[in-house]
Amino acid sequence: MRSSVMILAAGIAGIFASSGLLAADGWKPTRPIEVVVHTGPGGGSDTLARAVASMIEKEKLLPVRMQVVNKTGGNGSVAAAYLAEKKGEVHTIGFFTGVWLVNPLVAAEAKVTLHELTTVARLVLEPAVIAVKADSPFKTMKDFIDEAKKAPGTLKQSGGSITSRDNVVRQLLQKSTGAQWAYISFPGGGERISALLGGHVNMMVIEPQEAGEHIRAGSMRLLAQVASKRLPSFPNVPLLKEAGFDIPVVPQVRGVVAPPGIPKENLDYWESLFRKFVQTAAWKKYLEDNQFEDGYQNSADLLKFVDAYSIQMTGILKDAGVKVVR
Repeated sequence: MRSSVMILAAGIAGIFASSGLLAADGWKPTRPIEVVVHTGPGGGSDTLARAVASMIEKEKLLPVRMQVVNKTGGNGSVAAAYLAEKKGEVHTIGFFTGVWLVNPLVAAEAKVTLHELTTVARLVLEPAVIAVKADSPFKTMKDFIDEAKKAPGTLKQSGGSITSRDNVVRQLLQKSTGAQWAYISFPGGGERISALLGGHVNMMVIEPQEAGEHIRAGSMRLLAQVASKRLPSFPNVPLLKEAGFDIPVVPQVRGVVAPPGIPKENLDYWESLFRKFVQTAAWKKYLEDNQFEDGYQNSADLLKFVDAYSIQMTGILKDAGVKVVR
């Protein structure tokens, strides 16, 4: 009788296993994963998502392919809304940045916040640097600020949207110094850089890797770093605080979210995958090459970060004179 019971139990287990219902097996993707980003091809989120997809494929962490889908517009609100409409969809994820958190604070039409989505993982914190053209008369951040005080509104900064880190840093510097300069918004990073190198603007906030390329080419010079500690690649460039400007450090955050209402086993799968991914040598080299800070957090910790970041940015935006709608 004992033998018969064991055979029966084994048979039942086999049926559950073949149908994918064993809890130990969990959920696994059965078709390509749609990876939603809010920038166009070549934008920061697009570049990161494609790099991550390539590394995950090479590390064989995922049994299916990842396909990046560009949902541009509305400073991230179009992509966020698209994910929200995919409620319960288990084969879709999105790569978010800080603009997904900040834009809903200032734009009433941005209906979807990260609280309406499922947080999966925070991946990186991205510092920035403040750059001028190599032949600029400004040798230090103080030189730029002093000139902006002498001739309010005449100097220009290229950047992204008004909710981008570029403009937040500008607003904080203006408030703390009393200096005033213009902000010229461009849709793409290449256009912002071209405006600086072409002499159409005087300064920009730029990612360290991009700046490094132009420094090596002899076309850019750095005035300061927007970071909590000096980057190894720029040991002689002062932090803003070291340069005499004690304003909050505004990092660019990048991570992964999923549609709302996904099953727990689906979230568990993505958490496990990205926990394994951030431990790979390929990812660690990518962080070093791109001068990113390892900012990994799991789903629960990321949700706490979102709350804290939103409170911090609300205070910063209000102090900078930006109208907050939420």
